[in-house]
Parts: sequence; structure tokens; C-alpha cells
Amino acid sequence: MEWSVVQKLVISLALGLLVGFQREWSAPHVAGIRTFALVTLFGTVMGLLLSSLGEWIVIAGVLALTSMIVVVNVMKSAGRHEVHGLTTQVAALVMYAVGVTVAIDQFALAVLVGAGVAMLLHWKQPLHVFVQRIGDKDIRAIFQLVLIGLIVLPVLPNRAFGPYGVLNPYEIWLMVVLICGISVGSYLAQKFLGAKAGTVLSGIFGGMISSTATTVSNSRHAKRSPEASNLASLVIMIASTIVFARVILEIAVVAPETLRLLVPPIATLMLIMVVICGVLYFITRNKNREIPLPEDPADLKAAILFGILYAAVLFAVAIVKEHFGDRTLYGVAALSGLTDMDAITLSTARMIKADRLDVDTGWRMILVGGMSNLVFKGFAVAFLGSRQLLRRIAVLFGLSFLGGVLVLIFWP
Repeated sequence: MEWSVVQKLVISLALGLLVGFQREWSAPHVAGIRTFALVTLFGTVMGLLLSSLGEWIVIAGVLALTSMIVVVNVMKSAGRHEVHGLTTQVAALVMYAVGVTVAIDQFALAVLVGAGVAMLLHWKQPLHVFVQRIGDKDIRAIFQLVLIGLIVLPVLPNRAFGPYGVLNPYEIWLMVVLICGISVGSYLAQKFLGAKAGTVLSGIFGGMISSTATTVSNSRHAKRSPEASNLASLVIMIASTIVFARVILEIAVVAPETLRLLVPPIATLMLIMVVICGVLYFITRNKNREIPLPEDPADLKAAILFGILYAAVLFAVAIVKEHFGDRTLYGVAALSGLTDMDAITLSTARMIKADRLDVDTGWRMILVGGMSNLVFKGFAVAFLGSRQLLRRIAVLFGLSFLGGVLVLIFWP
């Protein structure tokens, strides 16, 4: 089976789940999350069979599905007996289509769709529980992500503009979608793993959502309750370490071919910080608290501001590279990293991928940005946190910063 066929089926299933999720969340309907997924899969399978069996197969499928829906609705309106939905009927239609694919020697397709139907039917309870636990804030975040990813992104021009040829609207907005997707996914994972997540998970999810926001939140908590300073320092340190894991993930997504060269020095600093976190964990392992969930994990205003920052970093790097050479690029990295690591990471990875920046300068820029980010969060703790927390963070971030300096100096 061709990869294009798998892509069509995956997209079909995703869209079916998305529509069914929305309909089932908003109000009880005849068709819900699984039914829409199955209907979409049914249509895709019929379409795949169009060339080999003729257009009558698609028409027959539409007539069968329409007839079934009409009959169910008539029975429901007449009140003759309770109707629980169309899942069984649609599953039967899909499995009929699977049988047809087997008959025409499309064995891989039949196995793929059949297994998918089986999993959908088996996952009835987890899917319904997921929908029931979704609240207004969650559904808004999900559909804001859908808006920027599936509606706005496809209509943007995918070509470079500007005097330096680095401002591509599609690629810039793609970075916005990437960051929003990480944030929303982290938020949902944190919520559905339970309200009383341990300290380690709090730091991990805080780093994935926003290490700066996590630092500010825990600093304020430590200011109100100085006895929580030990625990707050652990959460902040873990979140700051996870930032580098997120950096590696972003490089893997944007420029995977550069991973082998970019990641080792970045991973070395992250390993140093992991060791520091491990020592600190054994000191504070008997204490727990959770970080507060953000009010709007897919904040569109913040996403747009990020897009502007990302474009500005791209443009600044291009100007500096063109007129001043590589050395002044580190100043741009330090300024960008003060408040945000994603912009300098993504823009640098893109520049390396496009052969506008060499790898050695690229990883050093990312590392300088990360060290600058530690300095910014240290100042946030100084202004917002308790003295006890500041003393601990000064030591923890100081050791981490020293590790970054040693990597910059001694890395071959």
C-alpha cells in the first residue's frame, strides 16, 4: 500500500474524530465521536475503490448511509423504541467495505481499516470519558488550535518575502502552530493525568508549557509561603531543564537532518542540569505541590506575538549575518533568549537547514539563548520570589550557567 493511501486514511480519521468530538461535546446527537470517524473512514474507503469498481460504489455507499440515517431518525421521532446511535450500523458498512477491499486484493488496506474499526469500538468508554471531562476552556483551546492550524495556515503563501528572503508567512505561522500545539498538548496531558500531579511532573509540564510562566507562578507562591521555597526551586529547575528537551524536539521537527550535529552540546548542558535536578530532588522528595493550569493554553494573542518575535529574530539574524559576520549573532541570540527560547531555536534551525548559517555557530547561538533565558528567570525570582528561593535559584542557575560556559569553551 502506498504511503499516500495511509495519509488519506489518517487525515480522514482525524477529521472524523474532530467533528464527532465537537458534536458529542456540545449536545447529545444521533451520531457522536466514533460514528463520525467511521462515516469518514467509510467515505475514504469508497473513494479509494472508485477507480477499480466504478463510481456506482460511491453512490451505493451514500444511498446506504442516507437510508440508514433516515430510518433511525424516523424511528426516534416516532418514539417506537430507544435509539442509541449509529455506531453498529456504520461499523457494519465499514466492515462491508473492508470485505470488498479484501476481494480486490487490497489486503494491507483491509487490515489497516479493520484494525482501526476494532480499536474505535473497543475504546468506547475512554473516548466518552474524555469528552465528558472536557470543559469550556479546553474546547476553546482545542478549536483555537484548529483555527490557526487547519484554517489559517493552509491559505498563507508559502514563499519568502523581504529584502533578505527570509520572511516566509507559511513557515512563520507554522512555528506558531507548533508552539501552540506543544502548549495545548502539555496542558491536556497535565489535566488528564490528575490534579495532584507530583512535583517532577509539575516541573516537566511547566517546562513544556512555559518555563517562564512556571518560574513566575512558583516565585509568587514562595513569596506568600516562604516554607515552599525548596519545592518551588525544584519545580523551577525541572522546568528550566525541560526547556532544552523542548529545544531538541523543535530541532527534530524543523530540521531533523541537523540533529546529529546540533544536539550533542545542547544535550550535554541539559544532562548537567538533570544531575542538578536529581540532587535537589533527593533534598525535597517528601514534598509535593502542583503548578496552576493556564487560563488559556492556546492564547491566540500570545501566539501572534510569538510569530512577530520569530519573524523579527529571522530578520535580525539575516541582517547581522549579511553585514557583520557571525560574531554579533550571539548578541541577537542573547536578546532573543531573554524571554523566549522557541524563536531563537526555530529560526536558527531554519537558517542552518537553508545553509544560511553554519552548524557550529548555530548550536552556540541556541546555547547562548538558553543561558540568557536562565538569567532572565533569575531576575524574575529576585523581583517576585522570597529571599530563600532566590538563594537557592542563584546556586542552581549559577551552576547551570557555569556548565553552559564550559561547554561553549571546551566543546571541540
